[in-house]
Amino acid sequence: MTGAKADLGRRRRLLGGAVCGLVAAFAGLAVAELAAAVVRPEAAPVTAVGGTVVDLTPTAVKEWAIRQFGTADKLVLALGIVLVLGAVAAAAGVLAVRRLPAGLAVAGAFGLVGALAATSRPEASWRDALPSLAGGLAAAGVLYLLVRALRRPRPAGAPPGGAGAMDRRGFGRLVAATLAASAGIGYAGRRLGAYGSLGAGASRAGLVLPPPDVPAPPVPPGAEPAVRGTSPFLTAAGDFYRVDTALVVPRVDADTWRLRIHGEGVARPLELDLRALLARPLVEHDITLTCVSNEVGGPYAGNARWLGVRLADLLHEAGVRPPSRGGPADQLVARSVDGMTIGTPVETVMDGREALLAVGMNGEPLPFAHGFPVRMVVPGLYGYVSACKWLRELHLTTFSAYDAYWVRRGWAAQAPVKTQSRIDTPRPSAEPLAGQVAVAGVAWAQHRGIARVEVRVDGGPWQEARLADADGVDTWRLWSWPWEAAPGRHTLQVRATDGGGAVQTEEVRPPVPDGATGLHTVAVHVRPRPAAAAAAAARTG
Repeated sequence: MTGAKADLGRRRRLLGGAVCGLVAAFAGLAVAELAAAVVRPEAAPVTAVGGTVVDLTPTAVKEWAIRQFGTADKLVLALGIVLVLGAVAAAAGVLAVRRLPAGLAVAGAFGLVGALAATSRPEASWRDALPSLAGGLAAAGVLYLLVRALRRPRPAGAPPGGAGAMDRRGFGRLVAATLAASAGIGYAGRRLGAYGSLGAGASRAGLVLPPPDVPAPPVPPGAEPAVRGTSPFLTAAGDFYRVDTALVVPRVDADTWRLRIHGEGVARPLELDLRALLARPLVEHDITLTCVSNEVGGPYAGNARWLGVRLADLLHEAGVRPPSRGGPADQLVARSVDGMTIGTPVETVMDGREALLAVGMNGEPLPFAHGFPVRMVVPGLYGYVSACKWLRELHLTTFSAYDAYWVRRGWAAQAPVKTQSRIDTPRPSAEPLAGQVAVAGVAWAQHRGIARVEVRVDGGPWQEARLADADGVDTWRLWSWPWEAAPGRHTLQVRATDGGGAVQTEEVRPPVPDGATGLHTVAVHVRPRPAAAAAAAARTG
């Protein structure tokens, strides 16, 4: 019996140690959150470590995460980091019960890891280490106090075999008080962080965009056929895809925003604030954006009406010449406030297309998640080589001299959008009734336009679909095809032909390194109509 009681006591002490570790980690994160609100949100440990994990993750794993979790991949990453932290914290607490200095060393080491991750991030300074260091010290201090309390001798006359250190009620009260204090500190940090971003929110709320000097023509009435289940011609900002590496969406104050244009071949470097940018002629243009991570038939494409300043005009003002006219720079490197770098061919942005420094989206200032106050939009290029959000710098250089963020991770340096088409309806594994079934979707080949869309069933001959009215060559085009569907299992495929006569390739290739290829294929099961099914049963009966 004595041995059983001793074993029970050991298990309770270890459980108490795990609780000490978890509570200490929670306290450390709360203190770090408060410190990050003072320094900058990107310096918070989970955010800093998450950003480092994103940078170090192999491209194939990133693509897998995007396919599995979509735009929730950042949330999944953050939860994963918290779970790992929790497991290590519990282990540190158990270790501290046995060897207190070793457990404290583990807690402090995690603060050091966060500090190293924070200071390694783009645009970081030594101050970015402070939240993680403060969190690590707080976690170690709380762990020390809780473990000492757990080890405290029992009052005289206390029954044996308890949690091992102090009476369980007293330890529970101490844990509850620590959790409550930590929750208060964390809440204060969140509130302070929110207060710090109030200026950015107020600057966006108070921004009145001037009317465009070159307004976009009205969307043709026939650009959006009424087929249930298809994408709308213009994608609402809330539905527009978001693929980036920012675990915390930057909230930039428009009143303090600045853009610098400099580098090779820049005769007159420019530095502009938002007021100066908005004073220039504004152009409104409908442009479809596509992510290079998009699988064939995937959701990472959207179409919006953008308002902005022609990028070529600004470059001309700075004295920049494209390579075809003797300019020394062939790459325009855009840098975001969070340190992201995106390289775009200078020749492309100066060839006459409506490459914009966008300030508006669908008639409103850019949402924070889509780059407020200023982002780049270049029709005809995948986003990773053109669509820099939260823009703060444009640097003229060469492709041979500098590799932007994604190029260093195995993606192509230059990536024009490939001709693509997608079936929006019927959905995969749908079970429509026999008879006429509307097959419909979208196709895009930005800056080349869509000239034809064709559909085939079960590998049969290609049938030409009806194209909706075009709204220029820089947007996607909706299409539809009436299918006389017979009962049974069928496979639908779609292909598009761009404005230059090039037919979408059937060759299947993954997104890496410059965009996926192949034909979108949808398998459906067509059900007999009830009356036809009954008549068929009567005939066979």
